[in-house]
Amino acid sequence: MNPSQPAPEPFDRRRRRIRRDRAMAHFEQHGFLTTHIADELLGRLELVERRFTRALVLGAADGQLAAALRAQGMWVVCADASFSAARAMGGVQCDEDRLPFADGAFDLVMSAGVLDSVNDLPGALVLARRALKPDGLFMAGFAGAGSLPRLRAAMLQADLAGDVGVAPRIHPQVDVRSAGDLLARAGFALPVADGEALEARYRSLDGLLADLRFGAQGAILSGERPRLGRMQAAAAHGAFLGQADVDGRVSETFEIVYLIGWAPDESQPRPARRGSAVASLAAALKSKPD
Repeated sequence: MNPSQPAPEPFDRRRRRIRRDRAMAHFEQHGFLTTHIADELLGRLELVERRFTRALVLGAADGQLAAALRAQGMWVVCADASFSAARAMGGVQCDEDRLPFADGAFDLVMSAGVLDSVNDLPGALVLARRALKPDGLFMAGFAGAGSLPRLRAAMLQADLAGDVGVAPRIHPQVDVRSAGDLLARAGFALPVADGEALEARYRSLDGLLADLRFGAQGAILSGERPRLGRMQAAAAHGAFLGQADVDGRVSETFEIVYLIGWAPDESQPRPARRGSAVASLAAALKSKPD
């Protein structure tokens, strides 16, 4: 590769903006995954023994996070790749790995359901850390590796029913361990990553695809992939329903990754030697005494 040329990006930025724009009109009916993640993050925030005043929300979606933080008296800025979502929240339209905010502008950064589709996740984490004041808190959640196993199996059967080979149709995802390593590499103190499996049940493949498309979780891979023909689509639907439980519904799984880290500050405890202990989630959520 020519070092003067930019590295190829796995996600199509323009496609991501357009599809998030389209999803916003139906997000309330289909955005359960982001809503669940936001609820979990807000619950964890309640465990933090300090007050925050200036917050940045990455991924405006339906405004749930921003509204909850404003209700706690915080000044909140929203940023979203979707122009319509950013405009609805009076925020900024930008990608998470291209944040325009000054260093130390916030003491809290939260993100629900968007960091799994960022081209430069390590860079996005660095920018989030730089946007925080010393001892500021970063919290995020997104769909991680192992998500959508039934859909993956159905898409594989669809491709095998065609004559052009297997095509990438679901974007690559980050597992909990790798996400924790990225958090530490981005310079966060007391980094913690953990996971949760969330199940949703569907009567048909169309129901799952609608939730992904209008919940802003659809595939946005760069490049073109061959469209499914009629026989392939039928194979996908048949393979999906072939995984149904006795009640006729298919249980699909979303493996959610949660990240928590603090912007470094001299008052924070120094980490122990690597491998000598495992930080608990409760300890990571506690700030230094006022």
